[in-house]
Amino acid sequence: MSSSPGSRAVAPPPDPGLLSLYDRALPEVYGYLLARCGHRALAEDLTAETFLAAVQAQAGGGTPVTVPWLIGTARHKLVDHWRRREREQRSLHLLQEADRAEDPWDVELDALRTEQVLEQLSPQHRAALTLRYVDDLPVPRVAALLGRTVHATEALLVRARTAFRRAYESTGGAR
Repeated sequence: MSSSPGSRAVAPPPDPGLLSLYDRALPEVYGYLLARCGHRALAEDLTAETFLAAVQAQAGGGTPVTVPWLIGTARHKLVDHWRRREREQRSLHLLQEADRAEDPWDVELDALRTEQVLEQLSPQHRAALTLRYVDDLPVPRVAALLGRTVHATEALLVRARTAFRRAYESTGGAR
């Protein structure tokens, strides 16, 4: 049979067996998906994907399409949806974390402000804070370097931190 000019190729008529299966299985497949996902629009989309897979399987001449096959395919479509959604959530979470990451410029400004505040403190406070927190020395070592007792050094550190906090906050630092 040759096609004449102006005639169109027409797809073969749908398989009556598949249409009959569709009519029988649609409520079961849709109900299965709706009960598990709880969203009508999602259940409708996944039902459509399931029946599209059935048409492709039928055209490929593979496994015969039955209601249990459709339910199994629907389950796989739902699991694929959940996995895709989880990947998207992880990606969004990573983007949000990247947005929350500190800006290096903020860190640099904070370091500069800290240096300015330390310069405003008394020499004793500045020395105690620098030895303890910049040089990361333990309190007994700071006490030995300053020629003080451990208890006197702890009290000095408390007063120095308080003075530093007040001066830092007055320059617009974080509270």
